[in-house]
Amino acid sequence: MSSNPADSAVIFPAHHPERDSVGDFRADVLKGLSARPKTLPSKYLYDEIGSGLFEKICELPEYYLTRTELKLLRRHGAEMAAMIGRDCLLIEYGIGSGLKTRLLLGHLTDPVAYVPVDVAHPQLRESAATIRRDFPHIVVRPVCADFTTFSRLPDVGASSARRVVYFPGSTIGNFTRPEARQLLARAALLCGPNGGLLLGVDLKKHPQILEKAYNDRQSVTAAFNLNALARVNRELQATFRPDQFWHYAPYNPRHGRVEMHLVSRSDQQVQVAGENFSLAEGESICTEYCHKYSLRDLHELTRGTGFTIERTWLDENKYFSVSYLAVRRR
Repeated sequence: MSSNPADSAVIFPAHHPERDSVGDFRADVLKGLSARPKTLPSKYLYDEIGSGLFEKICELPEYYLTRTELKLLRRHGAEMAAMIGRDCLLIEYGIGSGLKTRLLLGHLTDPVAYVPVDVAHPQLRESAATIRRDFPHIVVRPVCADFTTFSRLPDVGASSARRVVYFPGSTIGNFTRPEARQLLARAALLCGPNGGLLLGVDLKKHPQILEKAYNDRQSVTAAFNLNALARVNRELQATFRPDQFWHYAPYNPRHGRVEMHLVSRSDQQVQVAGENFSLAEGESICTEYCHKYSLRDLHELTRGTGFTIERTWLDENKYFSVSYLAVRRR
């Protein structure tokens, strides 16, 4: 295994976020604000400021998701690692702080390489460097890319290694069911025969618990949501006034999801990238869906994707699940 610090340098594909982001961001924002109802893609919540605020959210008492998933990793990490197997090539969708990753890597037997994929370049670079420092025997090849379209691995010198995708944090919940199925199908193709997926999923529970998790008393989640407007102002010369919007995140039981909105406090006009938009008092911009699943829902979700669920770990309250999925043998 290489021990060269250059192993942790970030790789950018031919079409990568740093090069294409301004044009894509403008196009996505203008399209979302022109829609009925208005939307902003959730991936744009996670700029450098938003990513920092999300790390604070993960530490809030109301936000049970992160600490519950960490508890599952600490309690069952060895069992998860046994399902993954030795000598694997671990691919992570969305690295975040890397804390969960370090726990998992600590249980794995002789992983040959680690490839985190994330659009947030500064956080990707820093988290990958920390993992490289803590696990110097593992080749680290961070890739700055959108994992929803990622399909080509960088050279890690282990082309025959068994590929396993790690997708923690219930990020799968940010996608609609069709989008989530498509993402899983792409992951199955990336992993190939004998590959696998370790997937974190938030489960359905009492709406009060869910709504508290996304409407914390310190209003950190509100700041995280409102930062989306501040980002549009910074990067697209927009004229949003974040103080003229409310953060609103109710649970929709019909669709089984928390829906994050920014609600206009008044009738107002906003200019974005040279285009004008009107918002009526009470009109909302939807910024994120956070779908919740039952175990039956999860089995339905994976049907036809190329994966089959082999094992699921639950906490004592059945708030959160981590499942190991294997690529179906043809």
